[in-house]
Amino acid sequence: MNQALSIWEKCLAFIKDNIDDVAYETWFKPLVPVDFKENILKIQVPSKFYYEWIEEHYLQLLKIALNKYIGPDAKLIYSIKMSADPVQNGSHLMDLPSSNRPKVETVNRKTTKNFVPEIKNPFAFPGIKKIHIDSQLNPHYTFDNFVEGNSNRLARNAAMAVSKKPGGTSFNPLLVYGDVGLGKTHLANAIGVEVKSRFPDKTVLYVSTEKFIQQYTTATQRNNRNDFIHFYQMIDVLIVDDIQFLSGKPGTQDVFFHIFNHLHQNKKQIVLTADKTPVDMQDIEQRLLSRFKWGLSAELQKPDYETRKKIILNKLYADGVKLPENVIEFIAQSIKTNIRELEGIIISLIAHASFDHREINLELTKEIIQNYVKQTKKIYSINMIKEVVAKYFNIDVADIQSKSRKREIVQARQFAMYFAKKITNKPYAEIGKNIGNRNHATVLHACKTIDGLKKVDKDFNKFYKDLEIKFSL
Repeated sequence: MNQALSIWEKCLAFIKDNIDDVAYETWFKPLVPVDFKENILKIQVPSKFYYEWIEEHYLQLLKIALNKYIGPDAKLIYSIKMSADPVQNGSHLMDLPSSNRPKVETVNRKTTKNFVPEIKNPFAFPGIKKIHIDSQLNPHYTFDNFVEGNSNRLARNAAMAVSKKPGGTSFNPLLVYGDVGLGKTHLANAIGVEVKSRFPDKTVLYVSTEKFIQQYTTATQRNNRNDFIHFYQMIDVLIVDDIQFLSGKPGTQDVFFHIFNHLHQNKKQIVLTADKTPVDMQDIEQRLLSRFKWGLSAELQKPDYETRKKIILNKLYADGVKLPENVIEFIAQSIKTNIRELEGIIISLIAHASFDHREINLELTKEIIQNYVKQTKKIYSINMIKEVVAKYFNIDVADIQSKSRKREIVQARQFAMYFAKKITNKPYAEIGKNIGNRNHATVLHACKTIDGLKKVDKDFNKFYKDLEIKFSL
């Protein structure tokens, strides 16, 4: 085990030097060395999807690393971490010099094919007798115009993988969640558009949960519930937006449960979006929530400054518009929480400039943003700041108040002091008194420490930026 760890650490160091930090953290950091003997290194991967992705994108890099530290006869075995789904368990041998690799051991499942007679199509257009399923996709929502950044990279990569192999990855279902306006609907549609482009014969359907509920209600009233179920069981890629709206709808939950099971068992792809994780969804049956967790839940976070700037530039390019650099930077700094607001500001700015015949400059931009965005900031007390920081670092407020010198608690305490000063601008002595009864010198030292470390320490800088977002600074 020690030898496996030593070899793998050397390989990781080599790999890290040859790819970007995000790719390394996402695809290689979770891998764990298990064993090494007879030139065969065994590593554990979290899921089937991991080794599929690694072999597709990083196979050559892995070959070089293993040949470098083991030799030309190096071999690699993937051990897939045990999961609830037996089809995901097994091992996979990557024989580096050879292209003939055995497949993952899988459990064969018997499937029954449903022969469906002519049925009613909830999306059929009046006057069309032949069944025609309109995908209901927005063709303008594509991967090409979905701006990738640190806040959405995992979700975008997973969505792209699903669109290349619908129903054939471990990401089934793929649940994309996040706050309003962060691109969930865009990403969900992009999957459908990409699948239709790659696999024209596949039946793809995008539907909002509200529409699904409405259709089910109508089908029940007309006594054709079975037709409704059969229709949805025909779909190859089902995309359901805002699945949290199933809350408190037991009848619709029950029918969706059966549709979900049928599609999943027949290796059809299911894509869901929500404004929260399954664990936080209320009034939805546990049996359904457990199925939402079968695949991957990928979060869309609020975009950082660089991503916001890229979104603005992408929008301007699409509209064929140029804006001064200082205007672009000001918009990116001012609008921090919502992509829709970013795009709305640009549209409003262009409209004002066109109709009022005004030059687009910083003055006009500030005027529009002031009118467009409600400029009310939450007022934080020192106690509230301590609560936010404690929650972020997963500790108790009492820890921040304590005399503990544990590194993680000292770090959280310093951030609490720093943001207390930055947000409230209260005297150092008052802040110290409210945070563990410290003196003003301790608070001053904490502020200087954070200011210094955030510039040179990558972890500190991440903590700092995350907390800035939480305080909407």
